Amino acid sequence: MIIRETVSCEAMPQSDEKYGSEVPQDSDKDKCVKSEPHDLKTPPAEKKTGAGDDKRASDNSAKVDYGYDLYPERQGGKYKPSVWEHFFLHEGENLSDQITCEKNVYNCFKKSHGVKLMLAALKASGCPVDMSRNVSCETCEHIVTGGYDPSTNQIVVCQNVARKENVVQGILVHELIHMFDFCTKKVNFANLEHLACTEIRAANLTHCSYISSIMQGDSSPINIKRTHQECVKNKAACSLVAARGISKREAVRIVDLVFPQCYGDLEPIGRRVRRNSDDIRRAYLERHKYGYV
Repeated sequence: MIIRETVSCEAMPQSDEKYGSEVPQDSDKDKCVKSEPHDLKTPPAEKKTGAGDDKRASDNSAKVDYGYDLYPERQGGKYKPSVWEHFFLHEGENLSDQITCEKNVYNCFKKSHGVKLMLAALKASGCPVDMSRNVSCETCEHIVTGGYDPSTNQIVVCQNVARKENVVQGILVHELIHMFDFCTKKVNFANLEHLACTEIRAANLTHCSYISSIMQGDSSPINIKRTHQECVKNKAACSLVAARGISKREAVRIVDLVFPQCYGDLEPIGRRVRRNSDDIRRAYLERHKYGYV
């Protein structure tokens, strides 16, 4: 299973009642993502030819792999760009993309307060991160910018999509939160409630602000009080739809179920980071108070 970071997520309809009261029917689940691949759930099952194959198929069904179809290199494959992608998006220049990606990752590890805070917190929690071992630049489908693979404890940065350092920084902080939860909270990513909780935390700590929620349609000038919570709920629910192929109705139900306790968990950053603020630098400077050295 791989926890993916999607390119975009359209807003869900809202009402004055509890979040999700105007959620569309199940058939609308694809509206949460920019585009949807042929199968968000599992790779095609292998043909069974004998008793041994039956056993292997049974074993494989016990450990469903979600999301790997968008990360072909995770399965030993190779991304094959279309002619349009090759000429207009310069796809296929893997070496150049990889060098740029690895340079951006290195710069973030050295300069980003958010990345350095997360690395310190993981180290203090007994899960140190080795940049060359735990971060991998790969070519992915365009629907995703990155992801976290708990089976290998690796963060994937999509080198053909995330080409700018600030984008890579956002991916790293987001996925390092998933890694932190996997390390300290023993998150089971096969459990939808666990997955919803870590997505809530990642959106809560790093992504949502008044400006971003306005752009996503989660708030208005007369709804400022609920702005941040609605943005977090929307992003977390859309992440569930993208990661597991479930309906928006089911995603919203699960997010609402775990939202109060997960929204209140601010570790290890300790505060909600506002856009264009000094919050993350202050959190980094205060890391020693919490043993993150």
